[in-house]
Amino acid sequence: MNAATNSSPSGMTWLIFSFLTVFSWGVYGAFLHTGQMAMADPVNGRYKAFLYVGFAYFLTAVLAPLAVLIVNGAGWSFWTYPGKGMAWSLIAGIVGAIGAFGVLLAFGAGGKPAVVMSIVFAGAPIVSAFYTLWQHPPAGGWGSIAPQFYLGLVLAAAGGCLVTFYKPGAPAPKAPIKAAQVSAISAKP
Repeated sequence: MNAATNSSPSGMTWLIFSFLTVFSWGVYGAFLHTGQMAMADPVNGRYKAFLYVGFAYFLTAVLAPLAVLIVNGAGWSFWTYPGKGMAWSLIAGIVGAIGAFGVLLAFGAGGKPAVVMSIVFAGAPIVSAFYTLWQHPPAGGWGSIAPQFYLGLVLAAAGGCLVTFYKPGAPAPKAPIKAAQVSAISAKP
């Protein structure tokens, strides 16, 4: 893919990639919680799960881009990268990893994936909006921002709260297996 395809304002490639991220991050918390619980270690399960998240990041965020850089013939010598780009990219990775670790700590403290992730994904856009506005203030100042922007922030917060407070109840318990059913299952060849 060339830079023009990726940055073209009329192209829709960015939207496809955005939905890829929405799906991936949408199932991230549930997968992470499942991995933590499957570690069968109530004390250290979250740390074991986080270790495997690190392995996954190494595979997808180190080896994959390295292969793409080699295939594209791009310079991938670390010594030729701009220092500012390396520093901010490293900070971004650290912040992302801290966020993933925070999710696991929230699960360990009793948070459920649907609630934790709703708070995370409702709150993160609000933080992002204020941080980017602070970093790049609008030409007309804060007063030039349309009221719909602020309404969007309120709706994002309200959405996170509504999902948290009115999440669906626990699933129905599974019917216990009767002794006759166990005998019939074990008698099959």
